[in-house]
Amino acid sequence: MSNKVILLAEDNPDDALLTTYALKESNLCNKIVHVQDGVEALDYLFKRGPYAGDNPDELPTLILLDINMPKVGGLEVLKQIRAEPHTRRLPVVMLTTSKEEQDLITSYDLGANSYVRKPVDFDQFTTAARNLGMYWLLLNELAP
Repeated sequence: MSNKVILLAEDNPDDALLTTYALKESNLCNKIVHVQDGVEALDYLFKRGPYAGDNPDELPTLILLDINMPKVGGLEVLKQIRAEPHTRRLPVVMLTTSKEEQDLITSYDLGANSYVRKPVDFDQFTTAARNLGMYWLLLNELAP
């Protein structure tokens, strides 16, 4: 799958490693860009800070966004993604360990495409990440 980039915004290094492992094992994309907080996610998407020289038209095919991140939380990142015409149609999957119903409701109200609770079990987690990638990168039709 050429030119399929996933932006993984995840502050937990173990979850990031597991997600990256599962996606790479499935050969679903050429590149996974991992950022560790909301500020870095926004910088990557809007080509600011360390990403200022990048091509503004090169956007990820999928964003996997943790809700609870430092600096700027995932819900605020989602709000900013949906507020900009350039990024508003990007598929965003919220990944979280939160069991708070309000996080689920707010995610969908802000325009999340999907909301997935991270399984704690290694095998369940890798299966979930693989299935997410399969659906969003292979089956889903993206808006132009």
